[in-house]
Amino acid sequence: MDNKRIQPRRKLVTINNMDITPFIESIGLSGDTTKFHRSLVLRMIATEDGRQRAFTFEEGDTITFKYDNVVRFVGIVFAYDISSDGSLSLTAHDSNAYLAKSTDALIFKNKKASDIIRILAADFGIPLGSVADTGYVIPYVRLSKLTLYSMMLKVLKITRNQTNKRFFIGNVNGKLTLTAGTSNTRYLFKDGENLISASYSRSIEATRTQAKVIGGTKGKETVVVVKDDAKRAKYGVLQAFEEMDEKATPSQVKQRAHALLKEQSEVAEQLQIHVLGVPEVDVGTPVYIVNKMTATNGAYYVTSINHTYAAGLHEMTLELTRTYELPDIDITAGD
Repeated sequence: MDNKRIQPRRKLVTINNMDITPFIESIGLSGDTTKFHRSLVLRMIATEDGRQRAFTFEEGDTITFKYDNVVRFVGIVFAYDISSDGSLSLTAHDSNAYLAKSTDALIFKNKKASDIIRILAADFGIPLGSVADTGYVIPYVRLSKLTLYSMMLKVLKITRNQTNKRFFIGNVNGKLTLTAGTSNTRYLFKDGENLISASYSRSIEATRTQAKVIGGTKGKETVVVVKDDAKRAKYGVLQAFEEMDEKATPSQVKQRAHALLKEQSEVAEQLQIHVLGVPEVDVGTPVYIVNKMTATNGAYYVTSINHTYAAGLHEMTLELTRTYELPDIDITAGD
């Protein structure tokens, strides 16, 4: 066997329980905040004699990837291409990919986001793992002509707006999961040790220094304006505006104004790093960075990740941000 291929003693890839590890040249495992699913890309030579394929599979077959006897990915074959020399590229997604494949229109009353996620998973046959209790009961939400992905995103956004709590959609052993907050384990990537390269950018293009929220009974609306005086003095007046419905109480309007300013007053930072691989690092994982040139010493969250296993090495490319947020979506859509 070519010694550049992945060695099976530490990595195991199966299709429908058939071991295809000896044929693999590289493995890419990726995910990011713009979608709830992770993807596995395999590149391999799927022949032993150069004349015929050594194994067969079909779209919809199950792929499992283990690293050091721990399951890192369970997914479904979605696409592949093969050349006459046996070169094969295969793409699989975990079952969360189905969240973007189905569209519906639904109304929920007095349900938590976690309740709605459970209902959607059951109705559409999506395997479900552990689901954290999101706490906040949403009085009414109309989800019109949205994918399941957008529905879940919307109710999690509503929950975040009211509670300022973060919840993370994931996939463990092929099952949809919802977890609260972030892992207590933080990983350090440092110059001269496990950090290979880094690039960094900052922007106040989307920064707001004050927030105005209006809500309540028509003609008797509550208007709340909150300001970040330090940032107003430094960057000028940059206002965020939001309108709540007629059912909003004065206290809810005030709470939302403060939450809106907190969300949008941060200076946008984007940091990408290339580091030695850690299998446990995933989207939402908190990490610490020490890099003198970019002066990016501190704590970040992973928003995009690409694990690469090739030539006996495991490396990662990570995109990081100071604050972990769900992807942008118009939460008024479908109301």
